[in-house]
Amino acid sequence: MKTAARFERVTDHDEPAKALSGPSTAADLDESTAEPAELAEEVAEVAEVEDHGGGHAKAGAGALALGALGIVYGDIGTSPLYAFREAFEKHDLNPADPVNALGVVSIVFWALILIISVKYLMFVMRADNRGEGGILALTAMVMPRRKGKMTRNAAVVVTLGVFGTALLYGDGLITPAISVLSAVEGVKEATSALDSFVIPISVAILAVLFLAQKRGTGGIGRVFGPIMVLWFGVLAVLGGNQIVRMPSVLKAINPMYGFDFFTASPMQSFLTLGSVFLVVTGGEALYADMGHFGRRPIQLTWYLLVLPALMLNYFGQAALILREPEAVEHPFFRLAPQWAIVPLVILATMATVIASQALISGAFSLTVQAVQLDYLPRVKISHTSSAHRGQVYVPLVNWALMVGCIGLVITFQSSKNLAAAYGIAVTTTMAITTLLFYVVCVYRWDWKRRKALAVCVPLFVIDLAFLGANIPKIPDGGWFPLLIAFGLVLQMTTWRRGRELVAARIHRGERPIGEVLDEFSKVVRVPGSAVFMFKDLGKAPPALVNNLRHNKVLHKTTLIVSVETIEVPRVPVAERHEVTKVEPGVYQVLLRFGFMEEPDVVAALGTLNIRGLDFDVDDSTFFLGHESIIAGKAPGMHPLREHLFVVLNRGADSASRFFNLPNDRIFEVGSQVEI
Repeated sequence: MKTAARFERVTDHDEPAKALSGPSTAADLDESTAEPAELAEEVAEVAEVEDHGGGHAKAGAGALALGALGIVYGDIGTSPLYAFREAFEKHDLNPADPVNALGVVSIVFWALILIISVKYLMFVMRADNRGEGGILALTAMVMPRRKGKMTRNAAVVVTLGVFGTALLYGDGLITPAISVLSAVEGVKEATSALDSFVIPISVAILAVLFLAQKRGTGGIGRVFGPIMVLWFGVLAVLGGNQIVRMPSVLKAINPMYGFDFFTASPMQSFLTLGSVFLVVTGGEALYADMGHFGRRPIQLTWYLLVLPALMLNYFGQAALILREPEAVEHPFFRLAPQWAIVPLVILATMATVIASQALISGAFSLTVQAVQLDYLPRVKISHTSSAHRGQVYVPLVNWALMVGCIGLVITFQSSKNLAAAYGIAVTTTMAITTLLFYVVCVYRWDWKRRKALAVCVPLFVIDLAFLGANIPKIPDGGWFPLLIAFGLVLQMTTWRRGRELVAARIHRGERPIGEVLDEFSKVVRVPGSAVFMFKDLGKAPPALVNNLRHNKVLHKTTLIVSVETIEVPRVPVAERHEVTKVEPGVYQVLLRFGFMEEPDVVAALGTLNIRGLDFDVDDSTFFLGHESIIAGKAPGMHPLREHLFVVLNRGADSASRFFNLPNDRIFEVGSQVEI
């Protein structure tokens, strides 16, 4: 009997069964066999999903909008603390010159409109991966759906996305440090007695913030929204009070004032864009957090509260500087009367902690996505909420961020110094987002190139202008996030390539499952169930072969389980598993998880309801292969990268813990692989 006739697709009780041939099933699941197509075909194969709400429609729009305030707008909402000040002090702009004050606030106004309102809310946020956003989700949308070696164009696009993702980690380091520092520095406006305590207080706040991460954000999250409502209300009142005193400042809405600012001193004005960009650094957060709240609540909150409050505050700071040029040292805190300085510092500190929390949570989610897409080694991941699976805690990332943030505060000493390092990572990420968005427009949405260029070229020109203005920051601290990003890209690409090489080496000794079962057809069937975790369905797991060869037994029910992470955020339970019957008592099971999900194999197997399958997940033994990787002379990677991969592999979390397998029912079979 041929192996190809052995396989039979089986389904849940009420669904008709369909026959599948063995080779086609194996080829569909084997990462190394399918031939890649051109980028256009790879991307266009993705089926469009009509419902992009991500389930958010079931929740009240008001509740979602309030939640978005606490998570999404923390970063962009705390920019008034330092952005306007940096535009003047960093570039020695004369605050007494109306051309400067009106020009800067005019650029701020149009930056918020063009980058946030137009680019992200109008266009980019339409590119959601089944409700999820962010540059890694956008990268997943343009990744080849066929397994195997990528085309050159696809590889370039995906590498850009990986680099943009790595840059966000640098942003996640700097944002908590600069936000908390800038808030605590407001104490200097009330009294000089606490000047020497700014750094210790900032370090203490950051330490408490990171130590509290393991408790999750669910309980704290309920108060985030109301605090940010108060924060944006205070921003509006403080700025509006100054505008009332000098309403003529509103004429800066006219973009000609920005034009006059540039013509007065072109080079100085261009470099000022590097500081002005600080007002839109939270733009990527809007997109990344779309999966938590949906596009409409984020848009609603932006237009009804956040944008008006920010505009009033920035125009208020411009009005204050026009009346009192000396206020340029701390224009935000000078908006408030003397008696309100301390309460404002407390509120600002709370707002910056919330902004920091959003970036930290984003780093956790980003790590989970990267692990699921096989760009980072497995790490320990804890879910902190049974109701919201997106709330995760990654200890390794948490402690790395804590050390990095505290180190930045101690090294740079002030928010002014940190601002020199802030911006280059975000501007680069935004430019990459625009490029990836163009690919989605052309190859997924089937836009005409002319239409896609008409939308993306102006946005990309704006991105490049801000990126160019931030390049001079590199010697003054901008090198730091770039160094972090390049290090992470090296790690992520090394891990991805190393995993491909290991898979290729293992494939050499694999045999078809049907061939192995035919060879050991006379072995004894023993009671119970065995689950063999193995990536390549259609092939025989080494652990199964060794069990048959040495113990001469096969369990009454044997499942060969493969876990596949696909490039969508989440997979419905009804589409979680695909079962193929190999022979009586032997089944292949493909479990699919989205890249935002934690692969809980035991829970997934517990949902199997297949006719004729006698399987109890609570009374099963799980067999795992464990490969010891050594660097050798085999071709494939540079020797230094091979050694890096070996180190990363040793530090990876165990497969049993990653797949949530029961520790008391695991049997590991070891092997050595040379790369």
